[in-house]
Amino acid sequence: MEDLLKTLADIADAVTSAVRLIPTLEERGKDIEMGADGTPTSEIDKVAENTVLDFIVRNGVPLNVLSEEIGFVDYGFDEVLVLDPIDGSSNAAAGVPVFTISMGVGKDTLSGIHTAYLRNITTGESVWAQKGKGAFKDGRRLHVRKPDMDRLFMMIYLGSASTQRAFNLAHRVKSCREYGCASIEMSLVAEGQADGYFYEPQHSKRGIRVIDIAASYLILLEAGGMITDLDGKPFDMRLDLSERSAFIAASCPEVLAYILGPSVEPGKSPVYALTLNPNSPGVEELARRVVKAMEGETLLFDTSAASVLGEEGKPLSEISPDIVITIGGDGTILRAARSCDAAIVGINNGGVGFLADIPTDRIEEDLARIRKGDYTITERFKLDTYLNGKRLEPAVNETVIHSDSVAKIRSFRVKVDGHIATEVRADGLIISTPVGSTSYAMSLGAPMLDPSVDSLVIVPIAAYKFASRPFIVPADSRVSVEIMTDRGCIVVVDGQSEHPAPGGSLIECVKSASKFRYIDLGKDFYSRVREKLVNNI
Repeated sequence: MEDLLKTLADIADAVTSAVRLIPTLEERGKDIEMGADGTPTSEIDKVAENTVLDFIVRNGVPLNVLSEEIGFVDYGFDEVLVLDPIDGSSNAAAGVPVFTISMGVGKDTLSGIHTAYLRNITTGESVWAQKGKGAFKDGRRLHVRKPDMDRLFMMIYLGSASTQRAFNLAHRVKSCREYGCASIEMSLVAEGQADGYFYEPQHSKRGIRVIDIAASYLILLEAGGMITDLDGKPFDMRLDLSERSAFIAASCPEVLAYILGPSVEPGKSPVYALTLNPNSPGVEELARRVVKAMEGETLLFDTSAASVLGEEGKPLSEISPDIVITIGGDGTILRAARSCDAAIVGINNGGVGFLADIPTDRIEEDLARIRKGDYTITERFKLDTYLNGKRLEPAVNETVIHSDSVAKIRSFRVKVDGHIATEVRADGLIISTPVGSTSYAMSLGAPMLDPSVDSLVIVPIAAYKFASRPFIVPADSRVSVEIMTDRGCIVVVDGQSEHPAPGGSLIECVKSASKFRYIDLGKDFYSRVREKLVNNI
C-alpha cells in the first residue's frame, strides 16, 4: 500500500511538471477532441492523461485505467486506476488555481476503492487516504469538524443545471461556495473546512461521474464524513463512465438531516395547504369534505379557501406548506405552482383537469392515501422566459407570444441556441414544456409528449404558410423569438399573466432551475391521455 501511494505521488509530480509546460491559458483550454465521457477534451486534459498513461507503461504499474478522456484501458490486471487527469479543467483554463489530478485505486464500485490521492496542481498540496488507515493532507491527519448548526458553511453546485432545491439550501445556510472542482469541494469537508457538499443537477447527463469523486469519496469517509444519495441512503457507483449521479456529502448525521430538510425527519407530519377556485361549482361543499378528510393534520388555508370557508387565511406564498391541495381545474394548479415550491395534488372540479388526479367521488379515499404516505412526488422542469432581458414568471405549461390585436398577423424569427430555426408569419408562437404539450400546444396540432421526454415544443399559431410546422428541440436549448415588425405582441405565461412586448422585442425561453412538483398517485401519463383527452373531449 505504501508503495502504491508513492507511485500515485510520482504520477502527480509528473502531471504537475507536464501541465506547467503548457505555455498559455489559451492553450490549456483549447478543445482538441471529444472524450470517452461525451464531453470535450481540452489540451490540459489530454496532456495530463497522456502523462499518466506514459508513466504507467514505462514503469510497469500493474493497474488498468478508467479515465475521463480515453475511457477504459485494459492492461490485463485486476484493479483499476480511476483517473480524472484534471478535475476543474475550466478553472485551469481560466487561471483559477482550483484544479487537481484525482486518482482512486480499487475495483468494481466506489466502495471498492482502497487507495486515493489528490494533488492541487497550483499549490502542490496533496491529500490521500487508504481504506481503514485514515485520511491525510501533507502528512497531517484529517477529520471532519463538529458543525455549528447556526453557521453552516456548505459547498453547493449552483451552476447552469442546478436545481431549485440547491438554491433553497443556499438561502438556508450561513454561507456557501461553488468552486467547480468536486474533488476539492469534497476534500474541504474532509479537512474540516466545510460542513457539507450538495450536488444535484436538473438532468442526468450533468450528473457527477465516478472519475470525479473516486478519490475524494474515500478521503471523506476516512476523515469521518458520510456520502448519501438525495434520499439519505448510502451512496455507491459502478466504475463505469456511463453512470452519472447526484449525491450529498456531509460531515455528520446532523448536517445530513439539515440538508435533506425537515420533510424527511422521522415522525414529522407535513404541513398541508388548501387553495381553490372560488367560482367552480359546489366548491364550498368540496372544501368542507377536504377539511373533514384532513382532520388531525395541519391544514392551512390560502385567501381563496379562507373566503369560501369563512376562515382566516394568507396568500399561498406566505404559508410555505409541504403539500398543497387544490380544488378546481388545471388553472388552479398552475396558480398554486407559481406561488410556492410545494408538491401539489389537484381535486378536479373544472373541465378536463388533465393535471388534477383526484375525482370528486374519491376525495376521502385519495386524501387518506396521501396522509399515509402512499404516493410519490414527481418533478418536472419549468420554463424561464425573458422579455427584453427581464425575467418573467416561470411557466409550468407554456409561454405564448401572440399579436396584441385580433386577427393581425406578425412576423417572427425563431432561433435555437443561436441558429435560425425558422422565420414565420403567424398570429403567434407557443414554447411549451412536455407538461404543456397536452394543453394549448395540443389544440394547435402539436404532438403530445410523454413528460419524461426532456424537450421543448415550438408551435406556430395560425401560421400563414402550411410549411410552418412545430419543432421539438432539446430542453437545454435557448429558444429566442424576435418580433420582426414594429407592431406589438403580448407574452402570456401559463395563461395566468400578460406582458406587453413592443415591436422588435426579443423573447428568450430556457429551462428553469425551479421545478413543478406534484403528488403522483400511480396514474401513468397514457392512462391520463385516454381518460381525460381521448374519452372526455
